[in-house]
Amino acid sequence: MRAYTGNVKRIPPVIYYTVLRLLTFAVPLAVLLLLGIEPWIATILAALIGLSVSYIFLQRPREAVSRDLYELRHGAKKPAEDENAEDTVSDAAASDTVTRSER
Repeated sequence: MRAYTGNVKRIPPVIYYTVLRLLTFAVPLAVLLLLGIEPWIATILAALIGLSVSYIFLQRPREAVSRDLYELRHGAKKPAEDENAEDTVSDAAASDTVTRSER
């Protein structure tokens, strides 16, 4: 049996960080609700816990997201080809709609 040698796409830092942030909120919220704490109090506590945990433990993913955003903003990194293809399709659809409305 051969090992896979093709390119494996890595998860974009934005997606990775977002999922981790959601988990740092959802897990404490679920635990607090299971303990029978009032929902509005549990939500506030879960938000505070999630904020604290993400600030302390998610420094690397946060910096990776920041770096990617900086590179996109300042032109050091080109947007993904998928985004360019989507823009082309949406522009074509918009111009087609304008053409039809002029008839």
